[in-house]
Amino acid sequence: MTRDQILEDITEGYRNTIYKRYQYQNIKDKYGIPESIDEETVNLLRSYFLNYMYPEFNTRAELNEAFKSLDNYIKHPQKLLRILLDAAKLIFRYGRHLPKILNSGLNAMNTFKAATNFENNLVDEAIKNKIEAPYNPSKIDALIKLLSRKEIEKFIETSQSLFEILHDRILIKKIKEVIHYLILIMKAKEDAYSVSQIKGLEMGLEMIQEGDKIFNRLAKEDQQNLVNLIAEIEKDNLDSIFLET
Repeated sequence: MTRDQILEDITEGYRNTIYKRYQYQNIKDKYGIPESIDEETVNLLRSYFLNYMYPEFNTRAELNEAFKSLDNYIKHPQKLLRILLDAAKLIFRYGRHLPKILNSGLNAMNTFKAATNFENNLVDEAIKNKIEAPYNPSKIDALIKLLSRKEIEKFIETSQSLFEILHDRILIKKIKEVIHYLILIMKAKEDAYSVSQIKGLEMGLEMIQEGDKIFNRLAKEDQQNLVNLIAEIEKDNLDSIFLET
């Protein structure tokens, strides 16, 4: 099998573990979540994971290309900041806080890349250890166990930071305005910015907006409960993998 074929199979295998992990009844029975975090909210959260963090393999090419362009901005946010320095409206409104707002938005968008890197690490282990498809949950867990736990915990922290940002209702509103304004400026200067550069920001903004919709469904207390719940579910899953004998 080629590396792409292995990646496709592992992507599907890991998506299946996400689908299983975020089943409402299982979560309700195990964690005793409040009634306000209902089945629809959990289903939306699961769909968010599957659509924006671990999308289907056949949609990856466009996403990878877009986020490859975005990655350049994540590493060098000053490139985007220079565009915003001409935006008198934003400078007047946010002043010295503008770089922090922009960096927070870019960090939120970095989650997709972190998830992609994680899956590629699983592919490396599958090839190195000759673990072949089909990649059922037990094989996915075995591949994860071959990675450094510290490395996986760092990946989970990156993912968790997205939800921490989404939970900050004041910050997320500012991020959406700043990124939206950036896209408008770049579209107005299409001779200076590529389609993929603009597309990367558009997809990143969509990721933030869709996550924002989930949190908007919840009262303030339950927004924090949701952030804590995700962290607990992922920690428990990791414990179950690494504590297996």
